[in-house]
Amino acid sequence: MRKHAGIARFARIATLLSLSSCILVACGTPTTAPSPTNASSALSGALHKLVAIPGGPPGAIAIVQSDSRLQVVTAGVGDLTARTAIAADDTLRIASVSKAFSGAVALSLVSQGKLSLADTIGMRLPSLPVAWQSVTVAQLLQHTSGVPDYIKSPEFIAALQADPLQSLTPMQLLGYVAHEPLAFPAGSRYEYSDSDNIVVGLMVEAVTGGSYTTALDQSVSVPLHLAKTTLPDNVQLPDPYVRGYDVEVGKPTDDVSMVLNPALAWASGGMLSTPNELNTFMRGYVRGELFSKATQTMQLQFVPGSSGPPGPGTNSAGLGIFRYQTSCGTVFGHTGNFPGYTLFAASSRDGTRSVVVAINKQVNNTPVTSAFTQLRQAEDIGVCAALGH
Repeated sequence: MRKHAGIARFARIATLLSLSSCILVACGTPTTAPSPTNASSALSGALHKLVAIPGGPPGAIAIVQSDSRLQVVTAGVGDLTARTAIAADDTLRIASVSKAFSGAVALSLVSQGKLSLADTIGMRLPSLPVAWQSVTVAQLLQHTSGVPDYIKSPEFIAALQADPLQSLTPMQLLGYVAHEPLAFPAGSRYEYSDSDNIVVGLMVEAVTGGSYTTALDQSVSVPLHLAKTTLPDNVQLPDPYVRGYDVEVGKPTDDVSMVLNPALAWASGGMLSTPNELNTFMRGYVRGELFSKATQTMQLQFVPGSSGPPGPGTNSAGLGIFRYQTSCGTVFGHTGNFPGYTLFAASSRDGTRSVVVAINKQVNNTPVTSAFTQLRQAEDIGVCAALGH
């Protein structure tokens, strides 16, 4: 398999990592719910159908937990050479699900009184552009800030093409759009932007006086006992890990696990975790283990807007979290994708029922492909299984 032949293609699709307009399938018709007796077999069937699609992912895994009953369903392989299935404790890139973690850190600091949802960029990060100064923490977490998305910058994409393994600081990332005004008046509408969570991470550092990584450990990883959930500063993946692939019909399949430095997404999408630990995190996050009930009440105020890529059912955006209203009921969580990986993780409001679906190929909704349609079908069935429908 080629190792680097697909790099230019990944750079060209970098702008798709955060597309989230509620179009085409983001607010699509829910699928028919499986009955409780065939939920597991329906999910297995959906995953096997997904990996069998030409141009689909080599492998898929789903974790469904209802109270203490946990099921793991897999299809295909996580490593095309070893021909091994994806395991629940294998490391993988979680992409924009990292935004839920930055939400957890920020909301924890809000509960501690170290940060306020009304704090502005001007108050905490006065060195950032004057045009952004009035944007609040709440607007950043809900993607209603109007801060332009650095991932869509032509200059950033060109730099990515030139050297996809380079390291850039968070301020350097924002530098690609620092000359731009807000895309719209802050708070006036929803638009998913990876810059939002970069700014949130910098605000965390400003109020704690330490690194974002330290705050992430203290606020999330230690309380929830997440030993394999990290924010690396390089491209390496610890064994055992899920290999990510670029799969395109009629072309050789590329292993893209380590062709793009995730540090280029930092707090917005650079984290590593495992399916098991994602499940643990989302259950604790959604039920409010990491911050106060008063803070959670503010978090769970929603506006129309989908995650990137869209999750199942009708998507709405809260603060560092999305609501997915499906045929079987409502869950809360996040999606994400990165070259070689696409994920969905969500939980019921009380944290007792949860689902994680992960595949080892990047799948977007632009354009809508049969793989994307089947992935959403699998996610919907996973939600139904978790909720007992």
